[in-house]
Amino acid sequence: MSSEMSPAFIETSNVERKEDLGEGQEESQKPEGEGVEPISKRQMKKLIKQKQWEEQRELRKQKRKEKRKRKKLERQCQLDSNSDGNDRKRVRRHAVHSTLRLVIDCSFDDLMVLKDIKKLHKQIQRCYAENRRALHPVQFYLTSHGGQLKKNMDESDKGWVNWKDINIKSEHYTELIKKEDLIYLTSDSPNVLEELDESKAYVIGGLVDHNHHKGITYKQASDYGIDHAQLPLGNFVKMNSRKVLAVNHVFEIILEYLERRDWQEAFCTILPQRKGAVPTDRTCESSREEQSAQAEDGSDSDSSEGEDSRNEADSPHAEEKQDKENSTESTVSVVSH
Repeated sequence: MSSEMSPAFIETSNVERKEDLGEGQEESQKPEGEGVEPISKRQMKKLIKQKQWEEQRELRKQKRKEKRKRKKLERQCQLDSNSDGNDRKRVRRHAVHSTLRLVIDCSFDDLMVLKDIKKLHKQIQRCYAENRRALHPVQFYLTSHGGQLKKNMDESDKGWVNWKDINIKSEHYTELIKKEDLIYLTSDSPNVLEELDESKAYVIGGLVDHNHHKGITYKQASDYGIDHAQLPLGNFVKMNSRKVLAVNHVFEIILEYLERRDWQEAFCTILPQRKGAVPTDRTCESSREEQSAQAEDGSDSDSSEGEDSRNEADSPHAEEKQDKENSTESTVSVVSH
């Protein structure tokens, strides 16, 4: 092969070199902005807003200062118009703390589904709030705190760790309070509570189970050798539904009794309207009036209507309706003798 390159090859190389140089010159001649991607309208608006935000920084700062000054003046005016200050704080200052201990036993965690755990949590929140504003707040204990209940409280109510005037313990109540001081409030107890002994600790079963575990609180009290009793509900009021009360209802009834020292007033004030609670003396009066009216009429039709209404109330459908109505309440019940 000859060492000299052919003229055709040299000419081709020169042509390629010229084309490369031409492309480079064209690229260098392109405007600088042509390689940058165009900004969309949305991005442009964002940039304008950002610029306005930066420009108005000082104005916003000034407005915040003025708002703080205005609120301070409003608070000062309110204090001047009401020398006693905030009503709620005034009540707390004059509150007389009771030595009575009220315990919610949360050792039934494994017997409840999450839905019922959430209901119990709400009832505990209500108990805490009512005790905080009560005229005679009790020594509030929450024992066996853990499991699903603690997890739910951590997730939905992280502020519980800052609660005041409450003893939240992971231990069982028998580890914290002497057995001779304990009285378990359970509907299955044959003992009826007549007075509250403020040197005692009354235990409320923290269980929402729709009546699936009947007698479990009474059994626990018996197993631990603890005194037990039921609230004297049947002695003072008559209800048109099952005598099953939620945890917070029992708690609030005790708070109300400490203030009024009257069981009937406490029951009628706290029990929800759907329970249809009527004082027993009014029930007796109304029944006597009905009997006298029937005697004056002397008609059999009235008595038959009464029997029909009673049968209707005692029918399986009525019982089923009542069970459904009260299914959301806890097994802390107070059954009349």
